[in-house]
Amino acid sequence: MSPKTVADQLVQQLVDAGVSRIYGIVGDSLNPIVDAVRRTGGSEKGGIDWIHVRHEEAAAFAAAADAQITGKLAVCAGSCGPGNLHLINGLYDAHRSGAPVLAIASHIPSAQIGMGYFQETHPERIFIECSSYTELVSTAVQSPRVVQSAIQHSVARNGVSVIVLPGDIADCPAEGTPPTLVETRRPTVVPDAGDVKALADVINGSRKVAIFAGAGVRDARAEVLALAETVGAPIGHSLRGKEWIQYDNPYDVGMTGLLGYGAAHDGIHGADLLLLIGTDFPYDQFLPDDVRTAQIDIAAERLGRRTSLDLAVHGDVASTLSALIPQLDRKTDRGFLEDTLAKHNTLMTKVVGAYTDPVKQRTPIHPEYAASILDDLAADDAIFTADTGMCNVWTARYLNPNGSRRFISSALHGSMSNALPHAMGAAWSSPGRQVISVSGDGGLSMLLGELVTVAMYKLPVKIVVFNNSTLGMVKLEMLVDGLPDFGVDVPAVDYAAVAAALGIFSRRIENPADIEAGLRAALDHNGPALVDLVTDPLALSLPPTITGGQMKGFALAMSKMVMNGGVGEAVQMAKSNLRNVPRPSQLDPRG
Repeated sequence: MSPKTVADQLVQQLVDAGVSRIYGIVGDSLNPIVDAVRRTGGSEKGGIDWIHVRHEEAAAFAAAADAQITGKLAVCAGSCGPGNLHLINGLYDAHRSGAPVLAIASHIPSAQIGMGYFQETHPERIFIECSSYTELVSTAVQSPRVVQSAIQHSVARNGVSVIVLPGDIADCPAEGTPPTLVETRRPTVVPDAGDVKALADVINGSRKVAIFAGAGVRDARAEVLALAETVGAPIGHSLRGKEWIQYDNPYDVGMTGLLGYGAAHDGIHGADLLLLIGTDFPYDQFLPDDVRTAQIDIAAERLGRRTSLDLAVHGDVASTLSALIPQLDRKTDRGFLEDTLAKHNTLMTKVVGAYTDPVKQRTPIHPEYAASILDDLAADDAIFTADTGMCNVWTARYLNPNGSRRFISSALHGSMSNALPHAMGAAWSSPGRQVISVSGDGGLSMLLGELVTVAMYKLPVKIVVFNNSTLGMVKLEMLVDGLPDFGVDVPAVDYAAVAAALGIFSRRIENPADIEAGLRAALDHNGPALVDLVTDPLALSLPPTITGGQMKGFALAMSKMVMNGGVGEAVQMAKSNLRNVPRPSQLDPRG
């Protein structure tokens, strides 16, 4: 039967594209779309389910995670004005993460556009920066082609598309026939042979080669490891590259940057040649400016935008390395690799390990210790979502990939409050799979209403709250800048009690001896569960390399605390953190 309305036609196009869920909140101008969804009968009857969230921002985050886990188109929606404006933060995250998401932004009545009407905005302008395609549907006959183009842009470019649809147009009789969707496989981008030869010559002429890998190595893991073996190169990685290259990697030397650990920083700064492979790592201050650098990327526009390059190769990683490796001479001198690996082992056992081993009986709970236990208990194929800030640090350092686990974060957009809605989308997209939200109390409280969504759908998300009653990353930023922390602490909240009031299984843990049992009970529970870990607010992340300026800033801030009467806090902070500052004997791999 032919669709009756533009809304019916749009929804049928989504069904034909494989969409089975729309995340959003119903209302006014969006009602024709919502009713068209209702008439499909839901996913069990081959239609679409409407997932009712409490905030449209959560809808966009959930769609972003759904798309990243499945690799397929995911959809969110918001009503006119404030409703679709709430989508924008989650859509920024989706677009920058390369998630194929389509957003339906319903609009005021078409005859009122430009008249300062109630709730009037101009979404066709507003969403331009966080999308590959944004278009206003002005007539019924235009709609099917715009919808097809939006779907095509999202899927082909792995990003966000936005359809702006006035409610009265959505309710018009359908016109025209939707174009056929074009399905394509991901192409290979083969590099120029001359560029590959030049890169081979540079590598063969370098004694110490280091690799820094990003998410672009996802489909080229074997080739990257073969390259490292051939040239004796340690492999550092970005946060987004961690899940694809760290596990079972004998050349791994950890991360650098704000979340860094291990010897990656020393490796990439101590090399004669640095190879940036499939990474758009944004923090240029952590990249060397005195090391010869080459970069391989499938997107030519990313080449050289983070650091000056001596050589750039445009191509996908697998194709480039397949052409490159046969032209390389195997390096027999493995000294640089062995020294960097030894330093990495020392840092991981004596420094990173120092966060977890001595604190098993110490209260408040040290978050590092709790994260290490969570890593041990989580399923081999668990999906972890992590809030931006200190939770990203603990996830990066203590939760280990294995080739089956997935890690979703707001790594490029850096939004607060992403973990829970990301986990919701991951759970809907992967029924039967363990999904764990590593939430900070700041992030959880920002979209706290989504606990109602979790309870309503009995969504089996496991929410692990690192509850330190402070914005820990902001506190650290202030201290490093020489500022006493201000405005970062909040009153303690019992999130386990909040969850219990909603009917969610919950545990509040204040004693480190109770962590394992509490986490195990939550992970084993058949349904949603929340574990409220009361952690040390003064346990802060240390950067991979501590500069004189950072130490000066830290000391200056501590002095200001003391002068302002915060002596107890300053002393306790020193006890919580300075014992973990690497000492020269700890950094020497010879002991």
